Amino acid sequence: MASLSMAPVNIFKSGADEEKAETARLSSFVGAIAIGDLVKSTLGPKGMDKILLSGGKSGTVTVTNDGATILKAIGVDNPAAKVLVDMSKVQDDEVGDGTTSVTVLAAELLREAELLIARKIHPQTIISGWRKATQTAREALREAAADHSNDPARFQEDLLNIARTTLSSKLLTHHKDHFSQLAVDAVMRLKGSGNLEAIHVIKKLGGSLTDSYLDEGFLLDKKIGVNQPKRLENANILIANTGMDTDKIKIFGSRVRVDSTAKVAEIELAEKEKMKEKVERILKHGINCFINRQLIYNYPEQLFAQAGVMAIEHADFAGVERLALVTGGEITSTFEHPEMVKLGHCKLIEEVMIGEDTLIHFSGVAMGEACTVVLRGATQQILDEAERSLHDALCVLAQTVKEPRTVYGGGCSEMLMAKAVTDLANRTPGKEAVAMESFAKALRMLPTIIADNAGYDSADLVAQLRAAHQENKTTFGLNMSAGTVGDMVELGITESFQVKRQMLLSASEAAEMILRVDNIIRAAPRKRVPDHHPC
Repeated sequence: MASLSMAPVNIFKSGADEEKAETARLSSFVGAIAIGDLVKSTLGPKGMDKILLSGGKSGTVTVTNDGATILKAIGVDNPAAKVLVDMSKVQDDEVGDGTTSVTVLAAELLREAELLIARKIHPQTIISGWRKATQTAREALREAAADHSNDPARFQEDLLNIARTTLSSKLLTHHKDHFSQLAVDAVMRLKGSGNLEAIHVIKKLGGSLTDSYLDEGFLLDKKIGVNQPKRLENANILIANTGMDTDKIKIFGSRVRVDSTAKVAEIELAEKEKMKEKVERILKHGINCFINRQLIYNYPEQLFAQAGVMAIEHADFAGVERLALVTGGEITSTFEHPEMVKLGHCKLIEEVMIGEDTLIHFSGVAMGEACTVVLRGATQQILDEAERSLHDALCVLAQTVKEPRTVYGGGCSEMLMAKAVTDLANRTPGKEAVAMESFAKALRMLPTIIADNAGYDSADLVAQLRAAHQENKTTFGLNMSAGTVGDMVELGITESFQVKRQMLLSASEAAEMILRVDNIIRAAPRKRVPDHHPC
């Protein structure tokens, strides 16, 4: 009988790498906790900002405290850290805010799990306890949620409070009343559709943040062609994506044999005639405004001017898409069948000045809810961060209009959920109770971090908050302007139920997935093959 070799058998290709059991689990925990520690100092109304400096020659500088922006910008090699980065992106796409909270909660859950595994509690036992804890926390959150959608005045106040709470942790915190009103007005114009494409944000350097305003209409950052009407009433707009540059002879890279220069002139003339026919086909649509995604060269621009048609060139793709949406038209590339083309309409097109720049203003557009937010600021970094902050507020408000339930912020919801989970743990026999306790502890870490970031004594504040919740003061949370515990109803610190619920579910699912890992296998890097046929 052949004896079996006790030497370890390597079944992977050379260069492949494998981490097993405790090593794999530790590697996952370390990566995820490091990501949580990276963004946790940005949490809360007194959170700090990060400077992100991109590589390359340009070395663009981004100053932000938005969790999703920070995590998108950093290159991550650890697989567990990548899971948290992806989760943060999903939170941003799904509800627009809570990207830092969801990452920090997942990291705190894994920090607790690391301690439980050191106490020889099996990962599946921890997961089982966490699942029950998540369900209980979700029910507690649902019971605490209030719905004021039947009372328009209270719902408007809720929306303003949610916008203020969202903006209080951003750059716009000092002007939050101004921007909250601006964001609520923009979202209320959507009439419940939640289509944020109708809200266009334009950034213009100069002035201060308080000079930002909401314009009821659509602004396009382009110029009207030479010798063309600068003001149009009752405009019929053809929005196109077509080449209007054939007046330039395109014979580069091709060979044309001619007897004389007169023949070259003939070719140029033929090109011009072709362009003239194209312009005539466009004019047959009965339009007085032509907007093209591509360039419009001198000759067609001259033909449009002679016909008294306003021509706008190089309206980038996002601009053309949004214009088609708000004016009710469709983007066209061929012009043989005018009856099949859907034109856009608007009551007035005119040039307006913002700062030192001239923009084109479309008012009375077919899509009545369309509007433009004009942001002003001293530097490009301030404008970029203001846009990110406003985007978060608009996303949360659009979600709240669809799902009108609200909960209280300032760590109130987290303490409420932690209390419900602790009560469940006290009634549960066995090791699962320890996992539930760890879940409650991770939830309580969020108000702790918020207090730490503000420079207050977090142990004292969280103990006071916990005691208040034990006395059934379920609307109490942290008042970070005074450094005390206060009633969130009086302070108006309100958050969207949808954001909180998504944060809870995403964080627990991601932590659970990372906790299940007991093996990390890295593929062998691809070998570079020398290219024997260079271009």
